[in-house]
Amino acid sequence: MSETRVAIVTGGSGGIGRVVAERLAKDGQTVVVTYAGNPQRAEEAVTAITAAGGTASAFQADVADEQQVAALFEDTEKRYGGIDVVVHTAGIMLLSPLADLDLADFDRMHRTNVRGTFVVDQQAVRRLRPGGALINFSTSVTHIALPNYTAYAATKGAVDGMTLILAKELRGRDITVNAVAPGPTATPLYLDGKDQETIDRMAKFAPLERLGEPADIAEAVSWLAGPARWVNGQVIYVNGGVV
Repeated sequence: MSETRVAIVTGGSGGIGRVVAERLAKDGQTVVVTYAGNPQRAEEAVTAITAAGGTASAFQADVADEQQVAALFEDTEKRYGGIDVVVHTAGIMLLSPLADLDLADFDRMHRTNVRGTFVVDQQAVRRLRPGGALINFSTSVTHIALPNYTAYAATKGAVDGMTLILAKELRGRDITVNAVAPGPTATPLYLDGKDQETIDRMAKFAPLERLGEPADIAEAVSWLAGPARWVNGQVIYVNGGVV
């Protein structure tokens, strides 16, 4: 492995993605914060990383657009010499019972969560250096099976399938492919639209009796992105023991 690892973090300007970007930078990795449409938040993330002594830059790309994602990877290679880690946190979540879901919302989630993962993974496996790590983002809802999450869980089930098969397709490359599957985590994406009673009830799901924090998820990503070289082809449930 190269002395200084270079990481691309999609969705790195906010929520779990930003905390992951900051954690990888703290670990000594050079980080490219990829964002969809808010340059101010991305620059805030870069500023926070550099202020803490890390190295980072921002790049705008729609993860479902193959040309923009290819440009992201090309720019990263030219700027930093190569790519060792790709963490694909970018995703959207729209909740509804299956019977009532607007199919336009289903298509939006499919485009970002399924096509976006496929496009990012395709560039990653073409470009990652030996010793590299690809980390997708799934969800514990595929396991917990909560009502109203049908369409979202369906998109993340596709991510699980891609992850497990891709690990085998990379035989002989010395590249690990895993997915992190967070449970209820205190992010704006998760908390949006939920009343306090719902939040308190969800916090009791885990035996540890709290919601996850983005730092809890970033801890698992840090492990997979660095020392965990014998963990491969796995979906890691990072949820405090929710079943």
